[in-house]
Amino acid sequence: MAPAGQPAARPPFVAANWKMNLLRGQAEAYCGVLRQGALGALHAVEAIVFPPFPLLPIVAAGLAGSGILVGGQDLHPEDSGAHTGDVSGPQLADAGCSWALCGHSERRRDHGESDDLVGRKAAAALRAGLTPMICVGETREERRAGRAFEVLERQLTAALAHLAADRFAVAYEPVWAIGTGETATAETAQEAHRFLRGVLAGTAGRILYGGSVTPENAAGLIAQPDVDGFLVGGASLDPRRFLSIMAVCVG
Repeated sequence: MAPAGQPAARPPFVAANWKMNLLRGQAEAYCGVLRQGALGALHAVEAIVFPPFPLLPIVAAGLAGSGILVGGQDLHPEDSGAHTGDVSGPQLADAGCSWALCGHSERRRDHGESDDLVGRKAAAALRAGLTPMICVGETREERRAGRAFEVLERQLTAALAHLAADRFAVAYEPVWAIGTGETATAETAQEAHRFLRGVLAGTAGRILYGGSVTPENAAGLIAQPDVDGFLVGGASLDPRRFLSIMAVCVG
């Protein structure tokens, strides 16, 4: 039974974040393997792929009709304008997206994205008919200083302040576990997810774990009552490994 405030009777949600990886031919092959391997599983798990911007039309076409959704890795808070190199929410929707990542830890780190900017991006996603996936997470230094919950609450409440609709998901990314091979224990992940669910105060937003998820550690993580699924990075670049994580979630 789902804990109080947790969405009930909803399948696990597994997302693949390709980051800055793969080329056209690889993306086409990936989609073929993924849609074939996911047959029969999508009644029990929801899946989404976040490819780099140039691959969005390829992936949208390759997954069309499969039930697997497509999302953009980022978007600008404005719907159009003189913003060279940026992509808008309407452009993502036009390319076949239904989701958008907002505030991924690598965007915060590499591009200095503030909590307020992340919130404005989430609002822009909603305006365009996209569902935002708001990413939050603490660094190693913040965790060691005992500030993990303080950071998570600040990041999430700043984003939620911009949202007028209860349509979003949250991805908890312990920054110290991304791309390091170091994964938060199932208990550590559950502790953070339980705290975030309290901040959400009964809203319907699902909370995914995103920190070096693999087929080997997924079972222990998804068994936690407040872990609703995964945002998968490196392991999602191999469609068979991503399918293995989906299979773990199906049980």
